[in-house]
Amino acid sequence: MSLDVYISAVVKTEVFERNITHNLGGMAADAGLHKPLWRPEELGITKCSELTPLLEKGLALLKSDPKRFQKFNPSNGWGDYDGLVKFVEKYLEACREYPDGEIGISK
Repeated sequence: MSLDVYISAVVKTEVFERNITHNLGGMAADAGLHKPLWRPEELGITKCSELTPLLEKGLALLKSDPKRFQKFNPSNGWGDYDGLVKFVEKYLEACREYPDGEIGISK
């Protein structure tokens, strides 16, 4: 006979990390994404599942009218429409993969 002992623990680990320039804040705001991206805590959002619908809506709006949003491309070249779209796509993908993931923001 034997005694088998197992200890399990849930350990927090970072599963997604990206950054984006504040220069795209105006473009994000016009797409309804500024608070969801930069200030989710002001919306009471702490989990990816809570953020997913807002990212979906904002991304759909961005993609529906590129010319509307490209006018917000910063003149200094730091960030652009395509970069914001890719950022939101990747963020949304991670939120879908980890719906219980906790969102952390550093500004």
